[in-house]
Amino acid sequence: MVTLSPRVGRLRARNPSPMTLDGTNGYVVRVGPRALVAIDPGPVDAAQRDAFLAAAREANAAYAAILVTHGHPDHFPGAAPLAAATGAPVFAHPEARFPHDRALADAERLAFDDAAFTVLHGPGHARDHLIFVLDDERALFTGDVILGTGTVVVAPPGGEMRTYQRTLHRLRDEYGDANAIYGGHGPEVRAVRAKLDEYILHREARERQVVDALAGGATIPELVARIYTDVDRRLWPAAARQVLAYLIALEAEARVRSERITRGPTAQEAALLDPDLSKLGEEAGADVIRAELGYGSAEPLLRYRLA
Repeated sequence: MVTLSPRVGRLRARNPSPMTLDGTNGYVVRVGPRALVAIDPGPVDAAQRDAFLAAAREANAAYAAILVTHGHPDHFPGAAPLAAATGAPVFAHPEARFPHDRALADAERLAFDDAAFTVLHGPGHARDHLIFVLDDERALFTGDVILGTGTVVVAPPGGEMRTYQRTLHRLRDEYGDANAIYGGHGPEVRAVRAKLDEYILHREARERQVVDALAGGATIPELVARIYTDVDRRLWPAAARQVLAYLIALEAEARVRSERITRGPTAQEAALLDPDLSKLGEEAGADVIRAELGYGSAEPLLRYRLA
């Protein structure tokens, strides 16, 4: 376990992939002389469960609660086996569809013997996303709202761009002076306000690129080819989902309109709009890709224009 502060340690799951970076971060937080809280136990993996149990033995402590940021398959499934092994209750968002003992309200305070968390609803990446603020350390456990490296996937239907941007602005307004961000992937972040500014500005800049590229009209594959020229083409299907999230927001605001193209997509267009994940084994993270990118039905080929 990597020690991040006097209270916080990080346990990284052994599930590296293009979507999970070096693996999903789990956290152990000391909240009393003999009490701990686990955050994001990760996928079902005996080694990760055993690492959480070993952390408790080394601390001569027991888990008082298991907190889950959101219901993507690299974050929540490990909660059930850890709960079975420890008897600790699982806390999650009211909209969480996985088993949990208690739903947490926005701004609710979870108080333990020596520490407390403020719970924030943080939708945008996922509808059931929570952020946990360790009050005395002013530390944010942000799950997949903010990562230590790179940016976050915001893909329909679970991801909503304007909702996500509102979550970012709320964090900057209310917690821009925080001391640390402990994200769901990547290293810890100490320059909190700078990271929040970076995330907000990135989304605004990418949206300007989308709008500028719509001059004369374009399909999503055409927009991806124009905007993501410096991005590995293997990531273009993910970029297509990001572009779709922007277009949905812009169309709802009557800034963009769409029209269906009568022909079917070419093979190249279909590879971006509805990639064949059956070619990926689960060891490649196909389950996480499906959840993160919102695949489920083929997207129609539409042409978008400025309204």
